[in-house]
Parts: sequence; structure tokens; C-alpha cells
Amino acid sequence: MRLLRLVVVLLILALIGLAGYAYFGDMAADPTEIRVPVQLELGAPDPQDAAAVPNVAPVPSAEADADTAGESADDLD
Repeated sequence: MRLLRLVVVLLILALIGLAGYAYFGDMAADPTEIRVPVQLELGAPDPQDAAAVPNVAPVPSAEADADTAGESADDLD
């Protein structure tokens, strides 16, 4: 029974110590100014940027794939 009472008292003291450290402890961060340049691209794209974008072929539809699959099956016979 004494051991249980000792554990309870130590637990209460630990909680009081934790609350005191959180309240009185010096945990404030030092304020520092940070500047990072940001380039926003709003509006129409630049002609120089348009030349850098590669041309992408359109994706064929599923119907075109079904037609091609049927033709290749006929070629095997």
C-alpha cells in the first residue's frame, strides 16, 4: 500500500512540475524576419515559355483502339 501511495504522490508532483515548466519555462522563439522572393505567373503565358513546352499528341479514343484490335485479329487468320 505504501508503494502505491508513493507512485501516486510522484505522479502528482510530476504533473505539477510539468505544468510549472510549461507556464514559467522560456519557450518563446526569437522573432526573425525571413524574406523569400516569389515570382507569380498571372495572366497570359510568355511566348518564350510556350516554345519550351513540348507538343503532346492527343490520346486516341477507346473506339479507335477497338477498331484497330479487330483489324489485327483479322490479319492473323
